[in-house]
Amino acid sequence: MKIAIYPGSFDPITKGHLDILKTGAGIFDKVIIAVARNSEKKGFLPVDERVQLIRESITHLDNVEVDSFEGLTIEYAKKQGAQVLIRGLRAVSDFEYELQLSQANSALAEEIKTVFLTTKPKYNFISSSTIKEIYLNNGDISKFVPQPVYDYLVKRKVC
Repeated sequence: MKIAIYPGSFDPITKGHLDILKTGAGIFDKVIIAVARNSEKKGFLPVDERVQLIRESITHLDNVEVDSFEGLTIEYAKKQGAQVLIRGLRAVSDFEYELQLSQANSALAEEIKTVFLTTKPKYNFISSSTIKEIYLNNGDISKFVPQPVYDYLVKRKVC
């Protein structure tokens, strides 16, 4: 069974992330979308809420699981028995950072390969940072995030 890990902060998850995830789910037997916990960094959304929102957003993907982890992604991947890390690319500017990351991971565990997947052009400009900026300035994020995330954020802003 080919297991892939799709790691990230997903703070919040976007339609671009889901596009990459859907592609990965079509390639690999099992994909674990792994939300990174960083105890030294306060996120926009708590990790447990991100995990729940992702679960609610992927009900149509039978071979995808959601988890969270702390520490090195490559160590988490080893514990899960994964052979592949999925990394998403939106633009050429993402490539240099992602290449360096994949080379570091390869040096730590050469048996785990990194696969770069690109999102559809209509999602190229969407990032979690962009979503947060639009949201915090009362802009409409409905076309950039899955419905459960949108509903959660609208409710959160009212409270």
